[in-house]
Amino acid sequence: MHTVAVLALDRVIPFDLSTPIEVFTRTRLPDGRPGYQIRVCAQREEIDAGVFTLRAPWGLDGLEGADTIIVPGTSAPAAPLDPAVRDALRAAAERGTRIASICSGTFPLAATGLLDGLRATTHWVAAGRLATAYPGIEVDADVLYVDNGQILTSAGAAAGLDLCLHLIRRDYGSAVAADAARLSVMPLEREGGQAQFIVHGHAPTPQGSALEPLLTWLQDNLGRDLTLADIAARAGTSTRTLIRRFREQTGTTPLQWLHLARVRQAQHLLETTDHSVERIASQVGFGSPTAFRDRFKRITGVSPQSYRRAFS
Repeated sequence: MHTVAVLALDRVIPFDLSTPIEVFTRTRLPDGRPGYQIRVCAQREEIDAGVFTLRAPWGLDGLEGADTIIVPGTSAPAAPLDPAVRDALRAAAERGTRIASICSGTFPLAATGLLDGLRATTHWVAAGRLATAYPGIEVDADVLYVDNGQILTSAGAAAGLDLCLHLIRRDYGSAVAADAARLSVMPLEREGGQAQFIVHGHAPTPQGSALEPLLTWLQDNLGRDLTLADIAARAGTSTRTLIRRFREQTGTTPLQWLHLARVRQAQHLLETTDHSVERIASQVGFGSPTAFRDRFKRITGVSPQSYRRAFS
């Protein structure tokens, strides 16, 4: 089982701390087994978390043996990094441990020197401060997260969710990541220059909503040549009303939702079958392989063939 150590530094931001805990503990493999074991680690017995005091069950020794270390943001990003924490993170990196930061957690990670020469991001409010304090880092404030392989960084607040889902995608594939996203009520694809290998999926709709039966029908009929009029007829409403309801409940349009759902299904088929690109294009409802390739690359940033080489 993959072990994730979440490092709670002093003045940790509760939202950033809870994000990886919630997302990874909800992750289940296809056979029902948990995908991750979580450790919350801290240097001291008690950590100031602003509105409450945190008592972590693990010390810095909990970082040893972890497959992934998450560094949540803190409300005091410019505070000096304790040498013991710095040494523990550097030692973990030398062992090959994957290390990721959320929001202003990029600052303590930067203080270890592990981001020198790399591209990184943080909360857009703090991006200028990060670039000034650490000129050896290529700061990109326009993305949700940056994946450098072993070292990853994310922007602020909800971008930590995007980062965690991306890590699940790397570890266990699109189906497990999609399930974790649904449990987190989180879309798998958002605007913002995100890394190209995010799992792309439709925005979730709460169970019991007016659109739930329609979305289920659409998911079951991805291979059909569906028009906006077809979808409106199925919903028993006008196209204008349908578009309004979709925007209210999913944040996108019916056809955009359909395109994303088709690409998501195509990702799954590229990973799990040896079907040709032409066959997959037909299976997921694209009129031609050319249209499929264009849409797939527009959404994921890579061609279907490149995606298959990376993730099959």
